[in-house]
Amino acid sequence: MSLDTPRTATRPERLTAHEARQRLEHERGSRLTQLQAMDEAGPDATEQLMAVQKDTIERVLKEIEAAFARVDDGSYGICLGCSAPVPVERLEILPYTRFCVSCQRNAV
Repeated sequence: MSLDTPRTATRPERLTAHEARQRLEHERGSRLTQLQAMDEAGPDATEQLMAVQKDTIERVLKEIEAAFARVDDGSYGICLGCSAPVPVERLEILPYTRFCVSCQRNAV
């Protein structure tokens, strides 16, 4: 099944704000835990790799914070590329996504 496949009748069309916030809180907590572990590891031979990982985690945290803002303004779950609803399945996997699969492919 593709993330572009229409949802079945038993799936909601959109996540509720509460569900979105729960998923985003989980993602944020995971990333903050990763950053804390990296900071506690201190400098060593893998310092460059850790710097790249840290940059990636910080970028994802910015995406998560932007998703919270979209929940607040009511635009969460709406593709920023085509304005269509982002499938719930995609939001469950990547709750901070800004795009549907098709627009994400075009954004790369």
